[in-house]
Amino acid sequence: MKEVTIRTEYITLGQFLKLADCIQTGGQAKSFLQEAHIEVNGENENRRGRKLYSGDKVAVEGCGEFVVSRE
Repeated sequence: MKEVTIRTEYITLGQFLKLADCIQTGGQAKSFLQEAHIEVNGENENRRGRKLYSGDKVAVEGCGEFVVSRE
């Protein structure tokens, strides 16, 4: 499981995908979320505005499993 470190209280799922190198630009988030299977803490998720906090676990089809941590 890879760790993705944030400096703020939370990060949106769309921003997270870019930070985790699952997508190249933020503009790709909408279409990526429609095509890929993503789980946040074991539940299906496809909203790019979903807030992720430290300790959240994210599984992205074809990209890997991640845990959010705060700096």
